[in-house]
Amino acid sequence: MRRTPRATRTTASPRTRTALACAVAAALGCASLLALPQGAAAADSGLSVQYHTGSTGSDQAEPWLKVRNTGSSAVALSDVKIRYYFKSDSASASYRFACSWAVKGCARITGTFGTLAHPTATADRYLEIGFTSDAGTLAAGADTGDMQLRFYRADWQPLNQADDYSFGATQAAYGNWSKVTAQLKGATVWGTAPEGNDPTDPTDPTDPTDPTDPPGSGATLFDDFSYTAYNDPRIAANGWSVRSNSGGPGVPGATWAPEKVTFPVVSGNSVMNLETSTSGTGESTKQTEVLTKATKFKNGTYAARVKFADAPKSGPDGDHLVQTFFTINDLKAPMADDYAEYDFEYLPNGGWGEPSNILYTTSWETYNPDPWQAVNQHTEGRQSYAGWHDLVLTIDNSSIHYYVDGQLFGTHDAAYLPERPMSINFNQWLIDLAGNTSTSARAYDQQVDYVLHVKDQVLTPAQVAAKVAAYRSAGTAFEDTVPSS
Repeated sequence: MRRTPRATRTTASPRTRTALACAVAAALGCASLLALPQGAAAADSGLSVQYHTGSTGSDQAEPWLKVRNTGSSAVALSDVKIRYYFKSDSASASYRFACSWAVKGCARITGTFGTLAHPTATADRYLEIGFTSDAGTLAAGADTGDMQLRFYRADWQPLNQADDYSFGATQAAYGNWSKVTAQLKGATVWGTAPEGNDPTDPTDPTDPTDPTDPPGSGATLFDDFSYTAYNDPRIAANGWSVRSNSGGPGVPGATWAPEKVTFPVVSGNSVMNLETSTSGTGESTKQTEVLTKATKFKNGTYAARVKFADAPKSGPDGDHLVQTFFTINDLKAPMADDYAEYDFEYLPNGGWGEPSNILYTTSWETYNPDPWQAVNQHTEGRQSYAGWHDLVLTIDNSSIHYYVDGQLFGTHDAAYLPERPMSINFNQWLIDLAGNTSTSARAYDQQVDYVLHVKDQVLTPAQVAAKVAAYRSAGTAFEDTVPSS
């Protein structure tokens, strides 16, 4: 049963990052530092990076680069890595690298994309430039010459460079650029990465082939929702139930209407549409829910691309609506400690005491329906979330993480980890009829592009996007290899 995310324990604990000051160095004193051979490290091995932008447009980014050897001896270019940092346009966006022209030859230059361990407001991805073994060496004092590089979205949608960490809109000629980092044999020797993302950090998840590639193994549920109607026999065959039975949550007297679950084609892609409608009475209220018949999902990664709506598609606005993506199991007894539920819940018009739009993520330990008592932890965002959003939930043996559009939204504690497997659910329903007292008919839509679960593996949002893209590239509309619990 779905309940108000009002907690008795509401101490949300989103991750925070702290930086250590250089107190140790200060304690050593300047004299001890000056005892080192001045400039010795730089004289032996050092690099600098020059940059200018080849494009300030929206169709592709063009970071043109030169690497100079500032050391006293030659370096093998195959030991050099350069990182250009940028903010993805969405968690589901994937990118392609290209080299237009280079003095060293484009065939000797590689480009791979990676995901930052600690996303910032201006960077959550990077393009890493490397060199093949036949690129040769770079003599002391020499540079690579011009490398006219570019990258673009795989779907050729416009990209926004203005919020990219390494982008310099006015950098029309080559010049030293510290917002690009350079590594030599794994050590950072040039530039400053976005805070908390030094490439030398061993916790930084890099992969020399493609850091965004998802793990190859792991039992998986994926559904692209390519169905014809709510009664398409493939829905049941693929393990889904379109709800028609009575009961909560929602307005007393409301019914769950399977015929209001449809599968329109949007921009060439089939999506699942959940419609909720009302004329201001319980009897006129039709709600929608789609859920897995099996409760076999526990630890791992859950992801869905969901379109929330602030306004009805018809009729007057203002209803206290809930649009959701969640996992849940049954409450066997009041305050049973093996209950589990993990929610994304969007309230476009407020409700539960909130005056306007709010997104909740809630991790449940248990509750008592009567008298009402809840034990949960939640995080909220008080703003509009109208439109498409990439929602990712990860559960391991230590914590629960919620991501929205690639950004960490909330971190919840180990006390709320699941003890039993759960189902995967989407629903749209009305809390009450107090938000809109009109008796005019109105209807609201929530849409779902896909759902993904990977058992016992924690994927980054970028890895989720890559895995979904791989399914679609292969033409796979559905897969379920998750064993029954």
